Amino acid sequence: MDACPSEDVLFQLPWLPVSISGCRLLTKSWFGETAYRILLTDMQCVWEERMDAADIQSRAQELNRRLRASVKAFFSHLCEVARPCLSGGDGQAQISLTRQEGGNISMRLKSELAGLPFYWEFHCSPAPVALVCAQLLRPLLVMSCLLQQQVEQLGGLLVRKDEEIQDYRENGATLSRERLQTSAFQEQTYREDFMAKTLPLLWSEHSDALGFNPGLQQLYAATVAHRTAPKRKLSEELSVGEDQDSAREPAIVSSSDVGPVDSDPADDRNQNGRAETSRPTTQQPIKSSPAERPSAKPKKKKVGLFR
Repeated sequence: MDACPSEDVLFQLPWLPVSISGCRLLTKSWFGETAYRILLTDMQCVWEERMDAADIQSRAQELNRRLRASVKAFFSHLCEVARPCLSGGDGQAQISLTRQEGGNISMRLKSELAGLPFYWEFHCSPAPVALVCAQLLRPLLVMSCLLQQQVEQLGGLLVRKDEEIQDYRENGATLSRERLQTSAFQEQTYREDFMAKTLPLLWSEHSDALGFNPGLQQLYAATVAHRTAPKRKLSEELSVGEDQDSAREPAIVSSSDVGPVDSDPADDRNQNGRAETSRPTTQQPIKSSPAERPSAKPKKKKVGLFR
């Protein structure tokens, strides 16, 4: 039994444009083995629904009295028919949307399972503000800032290109084809003209303002990927650091792990009370490797140009 995904998993899913019962929406949908979670918005409200295995089984029995199957059996069919409907594809199921009191919406889906009619309903309620900001508002603001910086860099590039072309002209260069000639780029004039022509189209009822075209979907995916990438990189660095620390940590040996040590016969004689004359003890020299032996004579520093 799988649970609904975390916010980060849902965050990486794309917003896809769909049209249900004449209502244009953007949707996010995740389907697991026996759980699902969906988000919908018409840019006036954002709705969500999350269901686990127990909730799915209860609703399936309520809507399909003659259904005698396990949760996984009919949930795989639900995924097969619901995914195209929630991703803008052409599905075999019939789906309709109804707005309810209190701001909720309901989507009713009808298909066939083993020759019998199969019904399902998505009951979506308004999403919390924090979820809306995380899944929609913040990414759109980051995308807007990114596109604005790109426009500024392209404007600066055009200005430098105009200066380059002007230098060519002053040195006697001419165009071989007059149709390639362009006027000098004026950023303020271009911006005012662009807004005057484009903004009315975007605010019109027939515009595709809700639709995430492939270019915007790719930009959204790149934006959210850079948000989650530092978290994954930091967790990987922490795990590697812990492994290195454990490898460098010296082994701790307790006294119980050490076996008995044979006593020196001289020590036995001392313990029996036999006095011995004190004489200096000679230690056996310890052989060291050539790399560990210090040099006999320290090297003298060379004084001069090369050191």
